[in-house]
Amino acid sequence: MQQHDGPLARLRRGHEDLVLDLLRRGGPLSRAELGAQCGLSRTTLYDIVGALVANGAVVASAPDAAQRRRGRPVERLALNPEAGQAIGIDLARRAVHVAAVNVAHEVVGTASRPHGPELDLAGRIALAEELVGGLAGDSLRLAALSAIGVGAVGPVASAPGTGGAPALISASLSRRFGVPVLVDNNTRLAALAESVWGAATDARDVLYLRLSHGVGGGLVVDGALHRGAHGLSGEFGHISVDPGGRRCECGGTGCLETVASVGAVLERYRAAGGAAADIADVTSAARAGEPRAAEAVAAVGHHVGAALAAVCNAVGPGTVVIGGELAAAGEALTGPVREALTAGLMPVSRPLVDLRPAALGEVGAALGGIALVLHRSPLLSRYPNRETGEEA
Repeated sequence: MQQHDGPLARLRRGHEDLVLDLLRRGGPLSRAELGAQCGLSRTTLYDIVGALVANGAVVASAPDAAQRRRGRPVERLALNPEAGQAIGIDLARRAVHVAAVNVAHEVVGTASRPHGPELDLAGRIALAEELVGGLAGDSLRLAALSAIGVGAVGPVASAPGTGGAPALISASLSRRFGVPVLVDNNTRLAALAESVWGAATDARDVLYLRLSHGVGGGLVVDGALHRGAHGLSGEFGHISVDPGGRRCECGGTGCLETVASVGAVLERYRAAGGAAADIADVTSAARAGEPRAAEAVAAVGHHVGAALAAVCNAVGPGTVVIGGELAAAGEALTGPVREALTAGLMPVSRPLVDLRPAALGEVGAALGGIALVLHRSPLLSRYPNRETGEEA
């Protein structure tokens, strides 16, 4: 996967990326149509297109006989869906999710499997490998695999030599599949996915919060995914919302995660006399208006809204997206969130912040891993380049 990286090679890759991006967004195009849109000289364009067709990234086809006019038939150029594929993986606390897309950004398969909290990282990696192998039956061709993007739980520092979980994930999956592996925080990748394909595709400034077994999120600032100075942004679960509350595993007291995680909500509901096998029972009961479930979810919503207001006042996003298992409670959750968020925002900001449910569900972070691998979105303009470690 190593590439020469001189000025001419970088220029050529830039021309190739331009052509591929036009075909990705515009569908099949003739050479003349490509030339009109890309601005390259005819000689350069024909050279680039010839190379892309030769290496299988692009396919050329003549129009159907019924569509032909007099003269030489005009070829149409299109991305070859079989030319390359990418995999996204979310190694979440209680489940592993995988998704695969081809070079045309078409999803060719997804799979998920829950696991217990006792499963260690090595076990989750093995489970991910098994799920990817399951996808390889019909549509996923491992020989066409170009890269893997992985979401991991907790802070993922970008400093060289930090090692730890990201290094183990990268080494294990790279050894198994023989391709580059990129690792980032899974909730930040979910934020990326919602901004690329989900609930916030029309927004340039987005705050995403996932309420799951852990609580975290991500920020899109001025159209770019914000990672922080060392890749540690988005730890919203460790904002203190109850100074007199319980101790958090991070060492703080009364963090949002201690009151708004799946485990905390289940504990609150059961302490009030409710019976629930899992969080789906609680969110379902809350949607139905069952008083104990509604109270437990509303209490979470008020804490969440207050924390979101503090971040919104500091950062100023126009869109707030809420995902994770607790979001399944619907208005029983978002109503109290909206109430506390509105109360905590500066008056001038109140009509300017749009609260939305996430759209991508449990595979959001895996899809974010794919977006990271494809590296095509402007959202990643400030993300370290996978080849050099420098910003793109």
